[in-house]
Amino acid sequence: MNAAAKQVAAIQAKKDPECVKVVVRCRPMSRKETEDNRKRIVEMDGKTGEVFVKNPEGDAREPPKQFAFDQVYDWNTLQDFCFQTTAEPIVNSVLQGYNGTVFAYGQTGTGKTHTMEGQWDPPEMRGIIPRTFCHIFEAIETTHEQNFLVRASYLEIYNEEVRDLLSKDPKNKLEIKEDVERGVYVKDLTSYVVKGVTEMENVLLAGKKNRSVGATLMNQDSSRSHSIFTIIIESCSEHDDGTKHIKAGKLNLVDLAGSERQSKTGATGDRLKEATKINLSLSALGNVISALVDAKSQHIPYRDSKLTRLLQDSLGGNTKTVMVANMGPADYNYDETLSTLKYANRAKNIKNKPKINEDPKDAMLREFQEEIAQLRALLEAQG
Repeated sequence: MNAAAKQVAAIQAKKDPECVKVVVRCRPMSRKETEDNRKRIVEMDGKTGEVFVKNPEGDAREPPKQFAFDQVYDWNTLQDFCFQTTAEPIVNSVLQGYNGTVFAYGQTGTGKTHTMEGQWDPPEMRGIIPRTFCHIFEAIETTHEQNFLVRASYLEIYNEEVRDLLSKDPKNKLEIKEDVERGVYVKDLTSYVVKGVTEMENVLLAGKKNRSVGATLMNQDSSRSHSIFTIIIESCSEHDDGTKHIKAGKLNLVDLAGSERQSKTGATGDRLKEATKINLSLSALGNVISALVDAKSQHIPYRDSKLTRLLQDSLGGNTKTVMVANMGPADYNYDETLSTLKYANRAKNIKNKPKINEDPKDAMLREFQEEIAQLRALLEAQG
């Protein structure tokens, strides 16, 4: 085992598997920040998972604020290492039939979309989502005793409306429903069966064209909505007695819109309205996190926003969850950086209850198998 592989194994062994895993990633100083002579106020220790933040307005003798997480990634971290230690264990669990969620949180312009998507070329710049696509189909190709069916859907929450990014009319509002079998789900959400990495990439790119983005002073292509790309992996294996056994894992890959201050983003008109809704739903997410880790809390306010409703299972429910908190290194973002770290610090105490989803009633594989059995019976009757 090489040094990098040992480090990956050590990081994965550190954590109670039922707690939400929280990692922090700090982007490099931007060209503008360097030109403006901004100072870096963040230091990270990858071995201990610690972050140190110095108050730029503070006394020279004031010690930096200190936080500890499951893993920290500084400005030199490679995309591949970030994927291996953060998302790959979750993707492997989904292939076994668990639910998994990876979500990126942070201020506008801190690199959430870079972490989740990255650049498609060169390949080493790819983020968690494209690497997940490759990992899923590589795993399927090397598993011979099971049949798999993979499907994907893509939605956004824009101004507290749920929109289907794969629909012919992506501006249509969809309803969130809940039932005992399926839990919380989006009614009439488009879902495509995908047979390989290229098909999955095409689904993502088709949805991205419909995503709401807009320029702010802090980010030219600021995400103005929360997006959730969902992959459902059904697998079927045959037992020794001939009975078929189906498992279904669901993976949510979530790119949250950035928390922001109007004074910094220069948001006006539609941008300001969007920012207000974004901040409200992120505040609702913070309230849910606080309620989950407060032993005295009697009520978890999942219904306060569409985002928290859809992430209900990911926070305190039947899901293995990783939160990637993204932050900037520069002195003028001290307040936002501190706020992100406090938010992330609370989330690491959330306990989930993940279990394998066995023989789900709405499995598409079962429907296909039943159709094949009926067709065989028809052919035999005709023969």
